[in-house]
Amino acid sequence: MDKIVSLCKRRGFVFPSSEIYGGLGSSYDYGHYGVLLKDNIKQRWMSAMVQERDDIVALDSSIILHPQVWQASGHVGGFTDPLVDCRFCKKRFRADHLEDAQCGQRPSKRPGENDTCDLTEARHFNLMFETRVGPMEETGVPVYLRPETAQGIFINFKNVAGIARRKPPFGIAQVGKSFRNEITPGNFIFRTLEFEQMEMEFFVPPGEADEWYRYWVDERYAWHRRYGIRESHLRIRPHDSDELSHYSSATSDIEYLFPIGWSELEGVANRGDFDLTAHTSASGTKLEWVEQDGSRYTPHVIEPALGVNRSMLAFLVDAYDEEVVADRDRTVLRLHPQLAPVKAAVLPLIGKSEDMTGRARKLYEELRPVISVEYDDGGQIGRRYRRQDEIGTPYALTIDEQTLEDDTITIRERDSLAQERISIARAREHLLDRLAEPWSSPKDDAA
Repeated sequence: MDKIVSLCKRRGFVFPSSEIYGGLGSSYDYGHYGVLLKDNIKQRWMSAMVQERDDIVALDSSIILHPQVWQASGHVGGFTDPLVDCRFCKKRFRADHLEDAQCGQRPSKRPGENDTCDLTEARHFNLMFETRVGPMEETGVPVYLRPETAQGIFINFKNVAGIARRKPPFGIAQVGKSFRNEITPGNFIFRTLEFEQMEMEFFVPPGEADEWYRYWVDERYAWHRRYGIRESHLRIRPHDSDELSHYSSATSDIEYLFPIGWSELEGVANRGDFDLTAHTSASGTKLEWVEQDGSRYTPHVIEPALGVNRSMLAFLVDAYDEEVVADRDRTVLRLHPQLAPVKAAVLPLIGKSEDMTGRARKLYEELRPVISVEYDDGGQIGRRYRRQDEIGTPYALTIDEQTLEDDTITIRERDSLAQERISIARAREHLLDRLAEPWSSPKDDAA
């Protein structure tokens, strides 16, 4: 993980938040390439959910919802983790995760195993951030920053069902910020206080819930494979009965082999009719489907839920590679071209040559309206190649002496390092064709 963290800071993917003030635990800011990578992940997810299907629509609900939403959903009373403190080292731990934690004094031991450990009794800790709406604190209405985007979808079921011109089975997809006051956040951007979620609630007739649950587990696994996650580092783990949430009849985690071990990347749950029934009861508004013959039922819900931050971390870890080329170390991010923050770099061989830089700038201006492209004329060409390798740029276009003679350029492919000459007039068409080709990680062969 240290190499990933170092690369992310060095190349402007992720920075510790409020660093000039000493930082804030498990809070991060995303630099230029981090923003572009996250945006590409969200676009690919939304494309798979909405653009490529005709049974899912999009929604963007409010971060701050009516407080009764969280009462009805059970978050106010039940969204808690058991917490213990060590009176000696002053560290705080999840009581149900002690076997995976490290003692504050002796990291080789677990909390409670060292002679100096003095753990408190477990107490429950609510994970929601509370604030107030109103001009005066003493008279303001207590509200919460949402800990998940799903409830905003459930309370809009009637609105969407009425105008979407779709009947179950159909889904509502949403991408948005969520907030959790985690007891033991950490492991870089794997678990943070503020994060983005990509959640879809798929509403189905009750008798079809099991079938659709299995469908979405397979569909979501295939999405991760589609964008380059190695099969050897991806698995499906169904929850045991004692792991299931009270509302779930079945849940499976799609797990990834992070540097910290196998951990949840995405969850797919059969939530039954718990959420719509709970909000119907609390609000008095019937959240149900009415057939043309007048028959009614409360749809069951299948929920695939994925964190943008955690997905980004998985793609970075899976893409990270080191090799030796011509006796020099090379670090490269083998990202899927559709996820790469920059698709191509335009590089004049000699940065001080006005003829080369002029042709390079002209090509750059031609490409930038259609793809994410960078222009770089600073430093030796080898170093510029290495920089683009480290941010995952799949193609580099080099303008050299031959370009000035015959209007051809060199295109360099990131993964194989293969180079070929193409007409500069065809550069745009050639790049778009290459970016549309099927792609699989070259690391698959070595997995």
